[in-house]
Amino acid sequence: MKWDKFTSIQDKTIPIIMETSKDVIVSSGTASGKTEAAFLPIISRIENNAEDQLKILYISPLKALINNQFERIERLCEHSHIPVHKWHGDVGQSHKNKFVKKPSGILQITPESVESLFINRTEHIRHLFKGLEFIVIDEIHSFINTARGVQLRSLLSRIEDYSNERARIVGLSATIDNFELVKEWVNYKDIENVEIIEAKGSDKELLFHLMHFETGEDRKKPVELFEDIRELTKNQKSIIFCNSRGEVEEATVFLNRLAEKDNVGESYYAHHSSIDKKEREYVEKTMVVSKVPKTVIATSSLELGIDIGDVDIVIQVDSTFTVSSLKQRLGRSGRKRNANQMLQLYSTEDDSLVQSLAVMELILEKWIEPAEGYPIPYDIMFHQLLSICQETNGITLEKLVSKLKTSHIFHALDERLVEKVIRHMIENDHIEKIRGKNELIVGIEGERILRSKDFYAVFMTPEEFTVLEGIRKIGTLDKTSMLNVGDNIILAGKLWTARDIDFDKNKVYVQKAVNGKPPRYSGGGVKIHKRIGEKMMELLCSDEEIGYIDEKANITLAYVRKPYHHYKVNPKERIIWEEKGERVFETYTGTTITWNLVWALRSLGITVKSVDGAGRITIDGNIDMEELLQEMNKIEWTPETFIKHTTDQEFFFSKFSTYLPKDIQKELHIANEIDIQGMREYLKLYSFRSLKL
Repeated sequence: MKWDKFTSIQDKTIPIIMETSKDVIVSSGTASGKTEAAFLPIISRIENNAEDQLKILYISPLKALINNQFERIERLCEHSHIPVHKWHGDVGQSHKNKFVKKPSGILQITPESVESLFINRTEHIRHLFKGLEFIVIDEIHSFINTARGVQLRSLLSRIEDYSNERARIVGLSATIDNFELVKEWVNYKDIENVEIIEAKGSDKELLFHLMHFETGEDRKKPVELFEDIRELTKNQKSIIFCNSRGEVEEATVFLNRLAEKDNVGESYYAHHSSIDKKEREYVEKTMVVSKVPKTVIATSSLELGIDIGDVDIVIQVDSTFTVSSLKQRLGRSGRKRNANQMLQLYSTEDDSLVQSLAVMELILEKWIEPAEGYPIPYDIMFHQLLSICQETNGITLEKLVSKLKTSHIFHALDERLVEKVIRHMIENDHIEKIRGKNELIVGIEGERILRSKDFYAVFMTPEEFTVLEGIRKIGTLDKTSMLNVGDNIILAGKLWTARDIDFDKNKVYVQKAVNGKPPRYSGGGVKIHKRIGEKMMELLCSDEEIGYIDEKANITLAYVRKPYHHYKVNPKERIIWEEKGERVFETYTGTTITWNLVWALRSLGITVKSVDGAGRITIDGNIDMEELLQEMNKIEWTPETFIKHTTDQEFFFSKFSTYLPKDIQKELHIANEIDIQGMREYLKLYSFRSLKL
């Protein structure tokens, strides 16, 4: 491969995989060679007997990442005759059948496809997994806190029942913190046998800058912003990240209009999960092969390492909601030898400016959100119970409970509640008890869930229209967006008119148009960590100049800091601004604590008018908030009090939570949304001051 030496992470990882039998977590920056650090030694260990047994399971969060890594791993295996296979929804049945008959080498797969193996190819499972020696989990951080990670960990436990020996787990990530939790997730039975291998920082310099362009009254981003982006991307290969699919569409069309004025063809391409796969793959390929500067505009769909060739600069429009997300994104540039990482930030509103700075400052401090795991996963257990009953085609209650007790992810659940869920499933015909044999199988209602096409994924997907031009699929639109025949929309960076809408088949037929509005998509709410809120307040109270922002950002920052400086506010204070007939309480903490404060206030009879993204709680009436907040710390709060004052849309909800007994749904809400201890600490930590604006 014409390498003259190994990278630092490769030097550290290779001996541990070669010489020990430990599970390994490899944590180092993007483009530091983690994939090779794991695969070179693993391939060396299995090459002599990989031609007639499956030896390595490579798990990826994205199908596109599998397609990307496929060639890379094939190249590594070129001289060792180790077959590499991929398995996901787009791989043809004949390939899959061939693999099932003669499993061998390396299988690249998503968690959802592993699930489908357990359900649809039950009789082949032992034959498939008996010789398995390694499980490589790419982008492992993307699983730890999520429902999908619970599903994956459960599936890996189930694979153990079929393999001759427990396969070693190797996790790869560029953004991970709280290694203790990660070790437990990997192997709670033998935490000491999980080795963390870390290469701190990268030798690449990060060049970064922030510019502020104020959004107008009409909430539209100013033309000058797009002109600046156009200037910056004219001669560089770039990725522009936006926070919503609608913004991606709008930016793509506007930037292509500017490119047209320069007499250049299409230079900007939209990329997000609602654009059809073929269109997305076309964009990825175009970016890789293009010899002239091209730019892809994306949501988080390009955050994880999908290869679009070497990128010169990463652009982020308005702040990310997490530090780890920005860290992943800026890692997409500077992959070439001797190239620096380049990041251009833009903000378009006051809050977005302060949050962008807070997130950037935390990156510079090398802070990142610690992994917290997915609390009490009874909802995912419900899903896995259906899957296990299908896989075993009949299992006794004792065996089922003992399976969950030894599962790496369900072992800590309350056995009483586990049995309660199973009884509830039997009562509701999700599971059926066979008379005489005393075994449990999937019931009729369970079959209804199991046979739906979206059973394999545990994450929520909105109801969608498929958008077609003739027979060509352009992408999808959320059904929540009001759409009428004759409406113009933007999708895949192009302008369309809705010609016909088939509500029965959920299809929208379109033709090319000359203008259009970006579609509205329902966005999943992202929780902000309290450290970001705290950092925002520190920035507001500080008078320190920030060296990497433009004049406009400087003026805006001075303007938003003004009231804090005027009243000599310090970062250990939280302010309640008094306005006519209402109070605005600036919490500057994490999303969870802000909502706990809302429920506490409501329970005391206070009318909360609104809560905004920065955690400002607007309260109706002339209330003495200082006294009230002091009183709040003396009250013995219970989750029940909060639940009484929680509206339906504020209640925790997941794809399978509604199938659980009501009291367990409540437990899930408490575990995911209520943090009385955190709220108490917040009320103790800060002093509160009312001020007139």
